[in-house]
Amino acid sequence: MSEALTLEQWIEADVSPAFAWRYRTDIGTWDDPPATFRLDGPFVEGVRGTTLMPGQDPIVWWVRDVRPERSFAIEMPLDGAALRFDWYFAPIGDRRTRLTQRITLTGTNAAAYRDPVAAGFGATLEPAMKRLAAAMVAAANGE
Repeated sequence: MSEALTLEQWIEADVSPAFAWRYRTDIGTWDDPPATFRLDGPFVEGVRGTTLMPGQDPIVWWVRDVRPERSFAIEMPLDGAALRFDWYFAPIGDRRTRLTQRITLTGTNAAAYRDPVAAGFGATLEPAMKRLAAAMVAAANGE
Protein backbone atom coordinates (compact mmCIF):
# COMPACT_ATOMS: atom_id res chain seq x y z
CA MET A 1 0.00 0.00 0.00
CA SER A 2 1.39 3.38 -0.99
CA GLU A 3 1.69 6.08 1.66
CA ALA A 4 0.95 9.55 0.38
CA LEU A 5 0.97 11.63 3.55
CA THR A 6 1.68 11.53 7.27
CA LEU A 7 0.99 14.39 9.68
CA GLU A 8 1.76 14.16 13.39
CA GLN A 9 1.32 16.39 16.42
CA TRP A 10 1.63 15.84 20.15
CA ILE A 11 0.60 17.87 23.17
CA GLU A 12 0.90 17.39 26.91
CA ALA A 13 -2.13 17.80 29.15
CA ASP A 14 -2.32 18.04 32.94
CA VAL A 15 -4.72 15.11 33.26
CA SER A 16 -4.19 11.46 34.13
CA PRO A 17 -3.89 8.98 31.28
CA ALA A 18 -7.13 7.32 32.45
CA PHE A 19 -8.98 10.65 32.30
CA ALA A 20 -7.48 11.49 28.89
CA TRP A 21 -8.62 8.11 27.58
CA ARG A 22 -12.18 8.45 28.94
CA TYR A 23 -12.46 11.98 27.57
CA ARG A 24 -11.15 11.21 24.08
CA THR A 25 -13.16 8.01 23.63
CA ASP A 26 -16.40 9.80 24.59
CA ILE A 27 -17.56 11.18 21.25
CA GLY A 28 -19.86 13.54 23.14
CA THR A 29 -16.71 15.57 23.86
CA TRP A 30 -15.63 15.71 20.21
CA ASP A 31 -15.85 19.37 19.29
CA ASP A 32 -15.22 20.25 15.65
CA PRO A 33 -18.07 22.53 14.44
CA PRO A 34 -19.95 22.32 12.23
CA ALA A 35 -19.32 18.56 12.29
CA THR A 36 -21.25 16.30 14.63
CA PHE A 37 -20.39 12.70 15.37
CA ARG A 38 -22.35 9.50 15.93
CA LEU A 39 -21.19 6.08 17.10
CA ASP A 40 -23.22 2.91 16.46
CA GLY A 41 -22.45 1.40 19.87
CA PRO A 42 -19.79 1.62 22.55
CA PHE A 43 -16.28 2.80 21.70
CA VAL A 44 -14.79 -0.63 20.93
CA GLU A 45 -12.83 -2.28 18.14
CA GLY A 46 -14.87 -2.50 14.94
CA VAL A 47 -17.70 -0.12 15.83
CA ARG A 48 -18.90 2.15 13.03
CA GLY A 49 -18.97 5.91 13.41
CA THR A 50 -20.37 8.68 11.28
CA THR A 51 -19.39 12.31 10.82
CA LEU A 52 -22.25 14.59 9.82
CA MET A 53 -21.61 17.90 8.08
CA PRO A 54 -24.38 20.29 7.00
CA GLY A 55 -25.22 19.85 3.32
CA GLN A 56 -22.91 16.83 2.84
CA ASP A 57 -23.34 13.08 2.75
CA PRO A 58 -22.44 11.34 6.02
CA ILE A 59 -18.81 10.23 6.31
CA VAL A 60 -18.46 6.69 7.64
CA TRP A 61 -15.46 5.53 9.66
CA TRP A 62 -14.45 2.64 11.90
CA VAL A 63 -12.80 2.34 15.30
CA ARG A 64 -9.67 0.18 14.99
CA ASP A 65 -6.77 -1.16 17.09
CA VAL A 66 -8.19 -0.27 20.51
CA ARG A 67 -5.65 -0.69 23.31
CA PRO A 68 -7.40 0.78 26.38
CA GLU A 69 -5.64 3.79 27.87
CA ARG A 70 -2.81 3.39 25.32
CA SER A 71 -4.04 3.91 21.75
CA PHE A 72 -6.82 3.64 19.21
CA ALA A 73 -7.36 4.50 15.56
CA ILE A 74 -10.17 5.93 13.49
CA GLU A 75 -10.07 4.63 9.91
CA MET A 76 -11.98 6.23 7.09
CA PRO A 77 -12.21 4.30 3.82
CA LEU A 78 -11.86 6.35 0.65
CA ASP A 79 -11.98 5.35 -3.02
CA GLY A 80 -8.73 3.41 -3.41
CA ALA A 81 -7.29 4.87 -0.21
CA ALA A 82 -7.71 5.09 3.55
CA LEU A 83 -7.37 7.99 5.95
CA ARG A 84 -6.35 6.92 9.42
CA PHE A 85 -6.18 8.91 12.66
CA ASP A 86 -4.03 7.15 15.27
CA TRP A 87 -4.21 8.40 18.85
CA TYR A 88 -1.58 7.57 21.48
CA PHE A 89 -1.76 8.23 25.23
CA ALA A 90 1.57 8.20 27.11
CA PRO A 91 1.73 8.78 30.86
CA ILE A 92 4.11 11.44 32.11
CA GLY A 93 3.62 10.91 35.83
CA ASP A 94 0.25 10.39 37.51
CA ARG A 95 -1.43 13.60 36.40
CA ARG A 96 0.11 14.37 33.02
CA THR A 97 -0.39 12.73 29.64
CA ARG A 98 1.24 13.14 26.27
CA LEU A 99 -1.37 12.86 23.52
CA THR A 100 -0.16 12.18 20.01
CA GLN A 101 -2.27 12.19 16.88
CA ARG A 102 -0.85 10.76 13.66
CA ILE A 103 -2.84 11.19 10.47
CA THR A 104 -1.87 8.84 7.66
CA LEU A 105 -3.19 8.68 4.12
CA THR A 106 -2.44 5.42 2.29
CA GLY A 107 -3.59 3.41 -0.70
CA THR A 108 -3.19 3.09 -4.43
CA ASN A 109 -5.28 6.23 -4.98
CA ALA A 110 -3.89 8.18 -1.99
CA ALA A 111 -2.24 10.79 -4.21
CA ALA A 112 -5.71 11.95 -5.32
CA TYR A 113 -6.51 12.93 -1.69
CA ARG A 114 -3.10 14.22 -0.65
CA ASP A 115 -3.61 17.96 -1.28
CA PRO A 116 -7.10 18.24 0.26
CA VAL A 117 -6.04 16.22 3.34
CA ALA A 118 -2.85 18.24 3.77
CA ALA A 119 -4.77 21.51 3.38
CA GLY A 120 -7.61 20.41 5.64
CA PHE A 121 -5.52 19.04 8.50
CA GLY A 122 -2.02 20.47 8.11
CA ALA A 123 -2.74 23.97 9.38
CA THR A 124 -5.37 22.95 11.93
CA LEU A 125 -3.72 19.97 13.62
CA GLU A 126 -1.59 21.89 16.14
CA PRO A 127 -4.30 24.36 17.26
CA ALA A 128 -6.84 21.52 17.47
CA MET A 129 -4.53 19.51 19.73
CA LYS A 130 -4.01 22.57 21.96
CA ARG A 131 -7.80 23.09 22.21
CA LEU A 132 -8.25 19.42 23.06
CA ALA A 133 -5.67 19.57 25.87
CA ALA A 134 -7.26 22.74 27.29
CA ALA A 135 -10.75 21.19 27.13
CA MET A 136 -9.51 18.05 28.91
CA VAL A 137 -7.92 20.09 31.69
CA ALA A 138 -11.08 22.21 32.07
CA ALA A 139 -13.26 19.07 32.24
CA ALA A 140 -10.93 17.41 34.75
CA ASN A 141 -11.08 20.53 36.93
CA GLY A 142 -14.88 20.74 36.68
CA GLU A 143 -14.91 24.03 34.79
